Amino acid sequence: MSDVTDKIVDAADNPPEASVQQADPAPADSWPGAEDQVDRGVVAATSIKATAWWALRLFVIAAAGYVLWIVVQNLWVGILPVILALIICTVLAPLTSFLRTRLHFPDAAAAVLSVLAFFGVVGAIIAFVAPDLINQSRILYIQAYEGIQFLQVWAQGPPLNLHSETVSNTLNDAIAWLQGQAGSIAGGVISGISTATSLVIQMFMILVLVVFFLKDGHRFLPWLRHLTGRRVGWHLTELLTRAWVTLGGYIRAQAVVSAVDALFIGVGLWLIGVPMAFSLMIITFLAGFIPYIGAISAGALSVLVALVSLGFQEALLVLLLVIAVQQLEGNILSPLLQSRAMDLHPVIVLISVVVGGGLMGILGAFLSVPIVAVIAVVLRYLIDIMTLHAGEKTAEELEHITPEGAEIARLAEIKGRALRRHWRESAVVNDDADAALLDAARRLGSDGKAPTTQD
Repeated sequence: MSDVTDKIVDAADNPPEASVQQADPAPADSWPGAEDQVDRGVVAATSIKATAWWALRLFVIAAAGYVLWIVVQNLWVGILPVILALIICTVLAPLTSFLRTRLHFPDAAAAVLSVLAFFGVVGAIIAFVAPDLINQSRILYIQAYEGIQFLQVWAQGPPLNLHSETVSNTLNDAIAWLQGQAGSIAGGVISGISTATSLVIQMFMILVLVVFFLKDGHRFLPWLRHLTGRRVGWHLTELLTRAWVTLGGYIRAQAVVSAVDALFIGVGLWLIGVPMAFSLMIITFLAGFIPYIGAISAGALSVLVALVSLGFQEALLVLLLVIAVQQLEGNILSPLLQSRAMDLHPVIVLISVVVGGGLMGILGAFLSVPIVAVIAVVLRYLIDIMTLHAGEKTAEELEHITPEGAEIARLAEIKGRALRRHWRESAVVNDDADAALLDAARRLGSDGKAPTTQD
């Protein structure tokens, strides 16, 4: 077998001169379709090489992702305030821009006024909601206790006919579980007292970051272009602008959807006569920033309050109200607003919320969708660059947000022409090598060494 291989390599490296009489090719029936074949070893080697390269690349990407995750975990105390400050800035940036450009406020004054307005609204909401929650919670506690007694009596009668001891034991187990949870919560509160100072520091850090981001945010991209140079700076300008627009669009769209949900549900609860209607409306608005799960949780809370305070019929009306509003959101508002902002499939959104909630609780569920939306922006930008390099589209056919993005797209299109020429030349070289190998195999076949159909 090694002799045949040596002959093939020798024949491919040293083809016979033109003056030497060429040997007759092998009979057509000895090697069917030989003119359209390549050596099987070439195919296997190419496939194995491609698989190995892709496996190595995926391994490097996974390793880099793991290292990034470890770094984020270790620096999370400093990263979290930055993320929350950026999210707040997406809400306040239009107001700051209006004060700076239309009313000609200085940058610092526009930023400070925007932050004061934001915290003023938040403080007013807390001032309205807190007394209502405190007053109504006592009434709900008494009504819940009466409801438990009613359920205990009902369970002892038909159709369940449970023994009084069984019901009492079940209630005692439930009370013991609640006491255990309360003990855990109390322990968490006691341990959390030591971290109260760090919490205050983080809140102050978020406030300072928001002010500086609003004040100097419009200077960030020019500074970045000056730091990194034109080519990298233009890429970063287009990419970061896309991410900022997507993040701001998502937050504003989610705020509109949550506000509509909260308004309809709040008015409906008030008409039905459910206590704490305004507080439940605020809770519905805040929960709306967690897609799917937040709306379901807020709706379940409204139904539970109606059941405890008013009874089964009113709770059923609240359930129908919540379902109707959720249908309005899911079929009209969300597709109309969020599809333009994120362009993410609902399955991806739901999976990101579940994974984020499992990793970091409510905060993770809230941050998961914006983070996934930004990752999707990065992937789409890379796909746009690959499309230009492949020659599938021109720079004018792609959408750009910034002038720098249009310029770097034209440069990527020009670079793509050179890359495609290089790739075609490489393909020709590979084809010539395969043809030389096949020609050498044909010449060896004339000596009876080529495989036949009987082999």
